[in-house]
Amino acid sequence: MYQSVLEKSALFSGVPADELKKVLEETPHHVQRYDKGEIIFRLMEPAENVGIILEGRVEAQKSFSNGSQVNVSVREAGEVIGPAAVLSKSRKYPCVIVSLEPVSIMMFRREDLLGLMQKDVRILENLTTEIASATYMLQQRLELFSYSGIAQKAAFWLLMQARQTGSGKVRIPGSVSKWALQMNVSRPSLHRELKRLEEQSVISYAPPFIIILDPDALQDVLG
Repeated sequence: MYQSVLEKSALFSGVPADELKKVLEETPHHVQRYDKGEIIFRLMEPAENVGIILEGRVEAQKSFSNGSQVNVSVREAGEVIGPAAVLSKSRKYPCVIVSLEPVSIMMFRREDLLGLMQKDVRILENLTTEIASATYMLQQRLELFSYSGIAQKAAFWLLMQARQTGSGKVRIPGSVSKWALQMNVSRPSLHRELKRLEEQSVISYAPPFIIILDPDALQDVLG
């Protein structure tokens, strides 16, 4: 049922369909379903499972003692959740992973994942790339938080997404409210800054997409 998603997933990239079928037959796993708003991995609980999202979207959230919350990332079908935690020295999940909508996730235990990596160098390389990419994205998020202005944060995020996708048409992550929460700013303030950039013909603001009309002007916003 989920063969096409798995073939395109980050973990099994480059593994032909017939080989993938054999891998799944030989490797213990199970499919877990969650309703919207359910917690998949809890903060600091033992990291024993890695999941591949088969359908739906999940969000990694980090809460702090002062009551603030940072939405670290949104993951969609085909993407992997939990690999860095499972392979880390602490072996604990550093964030809460919660479903944004009904989701189905294929779960692998840590020991079974390690067995896969030992058997197939492609899967080892895929997982290494996935963890490295997540680390890079975290570094980008840290740079995002170094900007104090809302327009600067929006400009940096849009330019970052455009570079990653190679397209000037950027999809807003979920909704403007979700995007604002991800950048730790208020929705009205973000909406106001986006409208201002649109009036200056820097962007075209039409949720769920933003089209970058003038990349150089958007870069100039960063100062």
